[in-house]
Amino acid sequence: MLLRFLTQFRLWPTAAFRSTALPPPVGPNRFDWVRWSLMSPWLTLLLLLASVGVTFWIWRRERAAKSDLAESRRELEGLRHAQRLRLAEEETKQQAVFNSMVEGLLILDERGRVQFANPALGHLFSQERDIRGQTLLEAFRLHELQSLAQRAVSEGRVTGIELRLPGEDAQVVQVNAAVVRDTEHALAGTILVFHDLTRIKQLERVRQEFVANVSHELRTPLSLIKGYVETLLDGAKDDPAVSTRFLHTIEKHADRLTFLIDDLLAIAQLESGQVALNLQSLDLRDQAEQVVNDLSSRAAERQVTLRNEIPAGLLIRADGDRIQQVLFNLVDNAVKYGRPGGEVRLGGRADGGQWIEGWVADNGPGIPVEARERIFERFYRVDRARSREQGGTGLGLSIVKHIIQSHGGEVHVESTPGQGATFSYTLPQANASDSPSQ
Repeated sequence: MLLRFLTQFRLWPTAAFRSTALPPPVGPNRFDWVRWSLMSPWLTLLLLLASVGVTFWIWRRERAAKSDLAESRRELEGLRHAQRLRLAEEETKQQAVFNSMVEGLLILDERGRVQFANPALGHLFSQERDIRGQTLLEAFRLHELQSLAQRAVSEGRVTGIELRLPGEDAQVVQVNAAVVRDTEHALAGTILVFHDLTRIKQLERVRQEFVANVSHELRTPLSLIKGYVETLLDGAKDDPAVSTRFLHTIEKHADRLTFLIDDLLAIAQLESGQVALNLQSLDLRDQAEQVVNDLSSRAAERQVTLRNEIPAGLLIRADGDRIQQVLFNLVDNAVKYGRPGGEVRLGGRADGGQWIEGWVADNGPGIPVEARERIFERFYRVDRARSREQGGTGLGLSIVKHIIQSHGGEVHVESTPGQGATFSYTLPQANASDSPSQ
């Protein structure tokens, strides 16, 4: 078989080949030719085998090299795939972080066009459209943003501005811009972060109004007290009737200061959430009856009739001292601002669920529509002149709101101008098996 293979590929001398060979030499070289003729097939075979071996070895080496190359290629593909997975995972995490941010985030590319905007930014500007690929002017129509981004690039540092957004909400945002550079310090993009300051500005305005109101409320009685004292020192004390009248006035304004300070301390505690409620099972009618008795003389002075119409057996789960404060402020307001000869009614009922609804109604002048939304704000007064005349602090209804809310309930007002006002509140109902505390 091997001879056939070698012969087929002319690797073994055939008969035709041998017939065309040179004639055997004569003379002294005759024996060399014979010896060569005898050895040439074996030499040819040996050379052939060596050639085949070398060829096979080279083939094996090439095959091994190709196998190693394929293995290296597979490993490289595996590494590239793993790298792509890691990059995708990092991008997913980054996207989740950006999307969960409360602040608005805007990323621009090196050309100043929007590359990414998180959902918070869309909510801030009240827009859901896709702004990718647009410039800042095209996306927001705000030259201030464009100038901020350009300034951050030119100065190479973090820059910021406070910006009032267009619209009815009057939102105020703090915008900070910073540039991003690549490994060669070339501009890669710009990042803008939007922080909503609207709530902070509102709280700051409330704080300023609160300080101004407290200062005014403290200054007014103090100025009056100081004036009366100076008058007494100038000689009015020698007149018993005048000095007595002045001293009564001083006492009234000193009491007003005391009430104001007490209310300030109470509302500070309530707003801080540091008040621990002593919850008990209480009969709402009994709580209202105590308040009616405490204010009966003041109501009689103004010829106002107090009627406790709360049915017996309405059990609430509440802090007795705080509920007394709620009812006292509501009834006291109704007596102060009700018309002489009128009446104030206290009512209540069970709502059939887990709450007790109570109310205090008067037939006074009522509350204007524009004042109802602000009636529970600190220091808000519908009639400031009349309130000062009656000695109010402007904190009573705000205290009522915070106490009711601390019990989980709600308070609201209904009023028809000229026909009075009704302040309603809800409190959690106590279990019927609980015995009411006195």
